[in-house]
Amino acid sequence: MSLWIKICGNTSAEDALLAAETGADAVGFVFAPSPRQVTVDRVAAIVPHLPREIEKVGVFVDASFEEIAEAVEACALTGVQLHFETPAALTEDLRKHFGPALRIIGVVHYPTRKIGGEHAAEQMLEFASPFVDHCVDAVLIDSYSLTTRGGTGQAYDWGLAAVTLFTDTKKRKLAAGGLTPANVAEAVRTLRPWGVDVASGVEAAPGRKDPEKVRQFIANARALTLA
Repeated sequence: MSLWIKICGNTSAEDALLAAETGADAVGFVFAPSPRQVTVDRVAAIVPHLPREIEKVGVFVDASFEEIAEAVEACALTGVQLHFETPAALTEDLRKHFGPALRIIGVVHYPTRKIGGEHAAEQMLEFASPFVDHCVDAVLIDSYSLTTRGGTGQAYDWGLAAVTLFTDTKKRKLAAGGLTPANVAEAVRTLRPWGVDVASGVEAAPGRKDPEKVRQFIANARALTLA
């Protein structure tokens, strides 16, 4: 199966079209506070310019069902990515309301350092819920940060992750966190994910893509699967 690639953090039609034209499977739009944050109105204006076949994924942090549903409907999103401890009732409501056509991506945050202390048990529980949620189609594994919500742009220990979270066979797994054109092939070789997700690693500046980095990222990510 071909590697699924999402270029995230798009803020303009130009950047989203660039991703589509260079072979991405999906584009992502961040609705949470971020240098890449976009409004529902902005994405609703961008999406009609994109090819019908490319997936349009909204990224949410601490959002309610109503907020997510409004964005999905107004922007014709085909998927949602949930960067927070998602109650099972929320994913169930999304599945009931939108049916199987909506791709629901849960997120776990892999530590870039050893997690310990009095909150260790609670933090480790973050790893479990998306894997056991029957409404989640895929699990994106990003790096853990004490200060950043959503995508962190930091890499974690791929070797350790390969023999822990990436061994699960029940869910499709996406690699994210610190990916760049220079290291994505190594990440794919080590983790053997179903897909990869990148935002800051292909930017010229926060919220603005570098066309050459986008092209090189996609080419390097697919190199192993096309060999």
